[in-house]
Amino acid sequence: MFCIALIQKFGYDTFMEKLKILLAKGRIYESVYELLSDVGISIHLPERTYFPVTNQKDLAFQVVKPQITSVLLANNKADVGFSGKDWVYENGVQGKVEEIMDLGFDPVRIVAAIPDSVDFKKLCAAPVTIATEYQKLSTQWVKEKKLNGTVFRTWGTSEGFVQDTEDSIAQILIDNTSTGSSLKANRLKIVDTLMESSTRMYASKIALKDPEKKQKILELKMLFEAVLNARSRVMLEMNVSEKKYDSLVKGLPAMRSPTVSPLFGGSGYAIKIAVQKSDVPTLLPKLQKLGATDIVEYELRKVVV
Repeated sequence: MFCIALIQKFGYDTFMEKLKILLAKGRIYESVYELLSDVGISIHLPERTYFPVTNQKDLAFQVVKPQITSVLLANNKADVGFSGKDWVYENGVQGKVEEIMDLGFDPVRIVAAIPDSVDFKKLCAAPVTIATEYQKLSTQWVKEKKLNGTVFRTWGTSEGFVQDTEDSIAQILIDNTSTGSSLKANRLKIVDTLMESSTRMYASKIALKDPEKKQKILELKMLFEAVLNARSRVMLEMNVSEKKYDSLVKGLPAMRSPTVSPLFGGSGYAIKIAVQKSDVPTLLPKLQKLGATDIVEYELRKVVV
């Protein structure tokens, strides 16, 4: 109904010219929602609909399951989408969509795991069943390992299907993990890593052939990069006397070179530098030893490099 209302209000041609963006449900939605908000793109999802309202006239959003985002892009049902790399490869569409950038959200490994008490080499000598959500990736893995194995699709919560018992439904689990804590809690150990994955921005190849849509996609990429760059950095401001200026500047890390301006009365200099957040704990004591005073740290919103 929301799509129909949009078409009725703005006209079919106008709606079709919008860049259609797919937002995946769950953790991906939350991460991308926050990223869009930091960029300046607000979205609001009314109850019982799948079409968020946005403050951008040239964008149109739709919420879908993360497993099908890449399939829809590959079939040109949308222009841009956010998906884990694992589902792109699970759907076998890596050659039909274009990866625009790795956002780095929700990094996971797709791993094969077995009960702690089981020997993997002995297990591989017998027929096995693999419990997994990843049918395609698991089937490829079985062929690569030359196992006598069958793949059992679990549709989620896969750990419970793999136990060191004679009546266990499956003997091997293939699943995604970030910390491995869930595997350990279920007394499972990792025996192989199939691939690494994270949330990425993808585009349909057809959209990239449209000059206007391609420009919008690249503009979004630039804005996302600016926000992500800012999240990992902070700005430091400090004062330094003229006597200690040279030694301080030589000890400064900076994205390019520091911004320097003379203090009123010629008593020294004010310096600004953008640095990695992870460097701050060791950098602040160093700056103080080099003669920096009145050091101020503050967050950045966007950094375009």
